[in-house]
Amino acid sequence: MLTLSGLNQYYGGSHILHDIELRIGAGDLVCLLGRNGVGKTTLMRSIMGQVPIKQGQIHWDERPIHTLTTEQRARLGIGFVPQGREIFPLLTVEENLKLALAGRRDGQRKIPALIYELFPVLKEMHHRRGGDLSGGQQQQLAIGRALVLDPKILLLDEPTEGIQPNIVFEIGQVLRRLNQELGLAVLLVEQKLPFARQVADRFLIMERGQIQAEGAMNTLDDSLIQRYLTV
Repeated sequence: MLTLSGLNQYYGGSHILHDIELRIGAGDLVCLLGRNGVGKTTLMRSIMGQVPIKQGQIHWDERPIHTLTTEQRARLGIGFVPQGREIFPLLTVEENLKLALAGRRDGQRKIPALIYELFPVLKEMHHRRGGDLSGGQQQQLAIGRALVLDPKILLLDEPTEGIQPNIVFEIGQVLRRLNQELGLAVLLVEQKLPFARQVADRFLIMERGQIQAEGAMNTLDDSLIQRYLTV
């Protein structure tokens, strides 16, 4: 489904990503782990086209997409929930969700009922401005907005950052449901190991802009955690 090969990225004179090789298949649920500053967010933004890659290729269903715009990638079925959520604070919940309808491939112009089923609080607060929601509610809105596009894969950059524990658990349950019942592939960046273990089937660990380890989540042992994840 999503394949990265020989991906390199630079900021100024700094080499941020080094020869990244990555494949996310249909129905995969993968967590990207690593300390702060190792290139995880840069990788996600590169996949989504928010920063142009310097070297390498990105393929979607065997089609090269690294020259496409962010909007074109979204229309192909790549949903993205960025770090910090980036909702529109002055628009209502409903308006935030409706904005995403423009990117749907099927031309649908109605918010899918599934969004309100997954996140009932969004239905209860559909006339409330996004900026008036709590952090956890804003995160649910950001995820709901990405799901409005009916994506085939969902990219999430630290979806639990600054979120209260009960909503963290709910988000985990939603991601598992979407993956198991609808076959949605998921790639998430995460710092909280308990959440990563709850949600993901497979892990990737980044260090200094490279994928250093990967495997089934139940093989993430103390030695890997000590070497790559402890501060």
